[in-house]
Amino acid sequence: MKSKKSALKVAAKELSKAEAKKVAAEKKAAEESKKAEAESVLKKLLASGMSADEIVAKLQ
Repeated sequence: MKSKKSALKVAAKELSKAEAKKVAAEKKAAEESKKAEAESVLKKLLASGMSADEIVAKLQ
């Protein structure tokens, strides 16, 4: 019984670590997606003739 409890604790720790890694990976993917979207919008604004200074002014 004692060895089963020990194995259960180890498995619970491993599961916790795996879940933390998954959350971190999802957060990173979301940040990369937002970055790509922001770059796309910036490129469109620059292509439409808006200057970098005008874009910065709108962001503030």
